[in-house]
Amino acid sequence: MPAITPFGTLSDGRPVEEIRLAAPGIRAAILSYGAIIRDLEVETPAGWQRVVLGYDSLPPYLTDSPYFGAIVGRCANRIGNGRFPLDGRMVQLDRNDGGRAHLHGGAAGFDKRLWTIKSFADDQVTLQLVSPDGEEGYPGTVTATCTYRIAPGTITFDLSAETDAPTLVNLAGHSYFNLSGGGSVFDHVLTLHADRYTPVDGSLITTGRIVPVEGTPFDFRRPKRIGDGRTVPYDHNFVVGDVRSETLRPVARLHAPETGITLEIRSTEPGVQFYDGNMLKTAAAPTLLGRPAVLNDALCLEPQMFPNAANHPGWPSPVLRPGETYRQTTEYRFNVPA
Repeated sequence: MPAITPFGTLSDGRPVEEIRLAAPGIRAAILSYGAIIRDLEVETPAGWQRVVLGYDSLPPYLTDSPYFGAIVGRCANRIGNGRFPLDGRMVQLDRNDGGRAHLHGGAAGFDKRLWTIKSFADDQVTLQLVSPDGEEGYPGTVTATCTYRIAPGTITFDLSAETDAPTLVNLAGHSYFNLSGGGSVFDHVLTLHADRYTPVDGSLITTGRIVPVEGTPFDFRRPKRIGDGRTVPYDHNFVVGDVRSETLRPVARLHAPETGITLEIRSTEPGVQFYDGNMLKTAAAPTLLGRPAVLNDALCLEPQMFPNAANHPGWPSPVLRPGETYRQTTEYRFNVPA
């Protein structure tokens, strides 16, 4: 099978391609559109098991995708009122989240851009995107690179970016996981390696506080069924560390009792956004699970900088300046029963 195959055409005639990667026990399909992980399967004694949501054709990604599998940016998550201070001036971004906030890079963020395939092999692919000065309101031209690498039971992505003017960069992988092959994720068992989280207001904007998880529904320091003690929908950032790490550290562990599949996530990022799919709903197009997605069909675990950090002095800063390089590495490692 060819490593790269056509996957459709954008309205302006540019082709979208799919890159297939494989290693023992795991196989993935990556799109040049949005740098999307379209499909991800792990091998079990019962056969291949799909573990993410995606579509089998391009059109739903253009009209009805809640960031399925994409690399989101230039700045992931929400920025309150779409505004932030930078070097003594206020920068106004696209407010694409109900007019209240800037979300995941804006209406035409990195998830909706065609990336260029720079190199590929059976076990890895590198994609690149140039985001021009002023795109979605961001200053500076940013060149971003994403490399997916696959190894036995593992897929890793390396993200990097450079800029020619001060700007924000905070990228995140936005895969939706369901390790059971369907049904609500409330029966999944989650562990988060975080003893603090960042509360949000009614518009899901971080308040600037960092508080302990102990004694709250946000305490996942020990394995806990997601549906147990769930008094609020989860769409929150958890604090893994106070700064970005130079090496991979444990972020999260997700286990599905129905299949026995376990996902271990390690990353360099100081935070991880846990979203339980409480707003997940797609239209007529079925996902790879065989039907349109409904609430809590899948969940996201997104290593990243803290949300709205540009408006909270003292938090790890998402500001990137000329001469600096943004870097992130995140690893998904799957274990299956023998």
